[in-house]
Amino acid sequence: MIQEQPFVSVIIPVFNDVVGLKRCLESLKNQSYPESLYEIIVVDNGSNAEQNIADVVANYQQAILTNESQPGSYSARNKGISVAKGSVIAFTDADCIPATDWIEQGVKILLENPKCGFVAGKIQTCFKEPNKPNSIELYESLWYPLPQKEFVEKHHFGATANVFTFVSVIQEVGVFDSSLKSNGDREWGQRVYHAGYHPLYAEEICVSHPARNSLPQLYSRARRIIGGRYDLQQKQESSFLKSNLIFMINVVKYAIAPIAMLGFNLLLDKRLKTPTQKVQVSLVMFFVSYVYVWEMIRLKSGKTSHRG
Repeated sequence: MIQEQPFVSVIIPVFNDVVGLKRCLESLKNQSYPESLYEIIVVDNGSNAEQNIADVVANYQQAILTNESQPGSYSARNKGISVAKGSVIAFTDADCIPATDWIEQGVKILLENPKCGFVAGKIQTCFKEPNKPNSIELYESLWYPLPQKEFVEKHHFGATANVFTFVSVIQEVGVFDSSLKSNGDREWGQRVYHAGYHPLYAEEICVSHPARNSLPQLYSRARRIIGGRYDLQQKQESSFLKSNLIFMINVVKYAIAPIAMLGFNLLLDKRLKTPTQKVQVSLVMFFVSYVYVWEMIRLKSGKTSHRG
């Protein structure tokens, strides 16, 4: 039986985001959970030397640093799992800001539901200037948030920006698929679900996630996400004909989606307050959709997926 307050290993992959990592580690330093009962494992996934990840981690007593050379956050998380001491594993990302009671709430709900397999918490979008989101931040907050409740209840996985699980569950179902650069959380979560567990969503377990606020950031994320979807579909579909049919359907879907949504954005969506917002967000939607289309064609030609 797991002790009343188990030891927790928090795993954070990082790649060239020293600013986000500092913010994340600061929030983890001030948790309500007992300091002696958790560790923070930062996994550097090949960051540039000028990021000085090791120097940052050294400033936090509970944090340890390890390295993973294989590109991808899931291979980095697997490395963190391999050195973790805790009976509970908590996942978040370097660009997330956990609430001060994040570990306490995560452990509490996990222990109350030992047959759940994992608990996924709320991921709340925040802006650089809270009252003045730009068009890219607005697009992300309205059409590209991480709907964790829907992920768990409809699709049986949780985004690893905010997930708690038992190490015994990982030992049973296995670690993440390290060949995936995105959607590895979906693949792992569904593996847990198919093993007979009943994953939970918990609003009380909360992290904040800054919205991307520039086109290069959005471009990188769009490439990574569509690459993960493409790679996962290729792994799961063995039929050559069906795989190519799905590919064509998805290309057409992403190509026409912004056109289909344009009238809704410009005329009906009340979340967009001004004509300028409506036009700018519609243009961002076009941008993302055609990044998807181009990246899928690039991958179909034999190129490798983008790590982001």
